[in-house]
Amino acid sequence: MPKYVIEREIPEAGKLSAEELQGIAKKSCAVLYEMGPQIQWVESFVTEDKIYCVYIAPNEEMVREHAQKGGFPANSICQVKSIIDPTTGES
Repeated sequence: MPKYVIEREIPEAGKLSAEELQGIAKKSCAVLYEMGPQIQWVESFVTEDKIYCVYIAPNEEMVREHAQKGGFPANSICQVKSIIDPTTGES
C-alpha cells in the first residue's frame, strides 16, 4: 500500500498545547474510523509552523478526503517512492 507524506501549514503549530494536539489527534482518528481500515495514520512531526504527517492509503484522493472531512489543511501530499536510513549506506 502506498505511503504518503502530508505537509500541513498551521501557523504556530509548535506552540500548540498537549491538549490541543490531543484534540487534533482525536478528530483525525474519528475521521479515520469513519473512513475504514484502508487509510492509516502512521505518525506526525510538529514543527514551528507546519505538521508533517505520514499516512498509508490506497491513493492520494483518500488522503485528501481525510483532510477535507477533518477540516485539516493538506498543502502538499507526496507519495513516498523509497525509504533510506543509515543502514542503506552499508555494504
